[in-house]
Amino acid sequence: MAEATRNGSEASRGISAEERRVIAASSAGTVFEWYDFYLYGALAPIIGAQFFSAYTETQQAIFALLTFAAGFLVRPFGAVVFGRLGDIVGRKYTFVMTVVLMGVATFAVGLLPGYETLGLAAPLALIGLRMLQGLAAGGEYGGAAIYVAEHAPPGKRGFFTSFVNTTSALALLLSLMVILVTQLAIDASYPAITTSSGGTRTAFESWGWRIPFLLSIVLLAISLYIRLAMNESPAFLRIKEEGRISSAPLKEAFQDRRNLGTGLLALFGLVAGQAVVWYTAHFYTLFFMQKSLKVDPFTVNVLLSWAIVISVPFVVLFSRLSDRIGRKPVILGGCALAALTYFPLFDLLARTANPALHRAQASVSITVVADPRDCSFQFNPTGAAKFRTSCDIAKSALTASSARYATEDAHVGTPATVRFRDGTVLSPSSDDFAKALTVKLVAEGYPGPAHPETVRIAVEPERGLANLWQVFDIATVQKLTIIAIMVLMMLWAAMAYGPMAAALVELFPVHIRYTAVSLPYHIGNGWFGGLLPATAFAMVAASGDMYFGLWYPVVVAAATAIIGWLWVPETYRNTD
Repeated sequence: MAEATRNGSEASRGISAEERRVIAASSAGTVFEWYDFYLYGALAPIIGAQFFSAYTETQQAIFALLTFAAGFLVRPFGAVVFGRLGDIVGRKYTFVMTVVLMGVATFAVGLLPGYETLGLAAPLALIGLRMLQGLAAGGEYGGAAIYVAEHAPPGKRGFFTSFVNTTSALALLLSLMVILVTQLAIDASYPAITTSSGGTRTAFESWGWRIPFLLSIVLLAISLYIRLAMNESPAFLRIKEEGRISSAPLKEAFQDRRNLGTGLLALFGLVAGQAVVWYTAHFYTLFFMQKSLKVDPFTVNVLLSWAIVISVPFVVLFSRLSDRIGRKPVILGGCALAALTYFPLFDLLARTANPALHRAQASVSITVVADPRDCSFQFNPTGAAKFRTSCDIAKSALTASSARYATEDAHVGTPATVRFRDGTVLSPSSDDFAKALTVKLVAEGYPGPAHPETVRIAVEPERGLANLWQVFDIATVQKLTIIAIMVLMMLWAAMAYGPMAAALVELFPVHIRYTAVSLPYHIGNGWFGGLLPATAFAMVAASGDMYFGLWYPVVVAAATAIIGWLWVPETYRNTD
């Protein structure tokens, strides 16, 4: 009875000054570290042109996203390495190490020469640096979330950890703002540069994109200062004093059948769905608008930034709600809503952002006639495959133009052709295929890059930073509708992600918690979430339908909602 009374009074009191400092320090350091990690995602289209210039535009996009995914693929290994250290050495010094590794790797990306200078060594080195970032990220979230959770009073663990969970969106927002400011300043001060292929790139696209990466060294210094000033988690100090520190946390966490089962339920019944919902809302939407809907990067970044600003408080709101009604209804509700609404929301996004493209996709009939053996699924993490068959060339060019097409089987050995409803047939093997395809698509109604119906926030490059006022140029039905669509998807993400840290912490005992929480979280977010943009875009290229890639997050989110509801235990009353 006394214990219940104490827990009730703890839950009803306000946040102490020490607890505010813990939350602020953990969240600030995590924002800076995720800023480093997400810079690449925000700049993926530009980086793809720099490091994969030997490939077609569609292949550049896929390879750039696969390199983005490389950082996610190694996150579970970072979770193993740093999770073990966190359970043996302590929470504090482990995520001091992660922030140093992240900062150094990010700074090095800013210094790395491109494909035209180093050839194949450039993308390989880029992949290597992304993997170092992924290792660091694998140890980051578990440390920060557990550190805050173990300082939280009973009944407020969701609320306390929600501030750590806002850091992913805030870091993306910070990266977008730094990119916007840098792009405006650089392009106003330096002329465009002619490439070796005869095209042109703005100064920011040529070299200015490196500056946000180089600035990470300043954020590294700030993060290091913040984290070195923090104290160790009281829960870890308690088990250390009691002699209960695990000597083999990985073995205890996952060789024990009960803990292994809990880890698998956490992965498939909570984290996998959360991962695809979060990365669809924040990254696939960004890439979809730029690459599929042909909206310029400045406009996309501004609209996405407004959506993040509006939606971030809901992470705290839904996390606080989970302290009252439970983690499962909130997390799984977000997954279910995402699975039910993605197709209509993305269709509305396309209809609003680029109406002419939406009309053309609905009315223009295009068929790729090819030998099925000539067509590849253009997903290649190493970048070794060239995808040079006639079918691959046709699909790549059509996907880059956001043209919708069907595929028809041809006889074995028959070169691919592109056939229009009026009988026009184009051969991907011809030298003028790209030009002829562009002319034909425009004649059929596909919009050019400066079509007046396409959403756009106009900037005047020569005005430089004065263009920042254009971030407030959103008071039109078209722009506000797009922001509303993005906000809605981010609300599903806030539901799925907000209570996640608390739910995972409550599933596992203190002495193996760093390892046990980090591994399923980073397998889910690293593999299911990190591979989403590249996999979805490759699915689009293979199918000819720019919405087809949405089946990936829809199926995963729906499966998580079902598995989680049936088998994952509710934990919000757990105070350990």
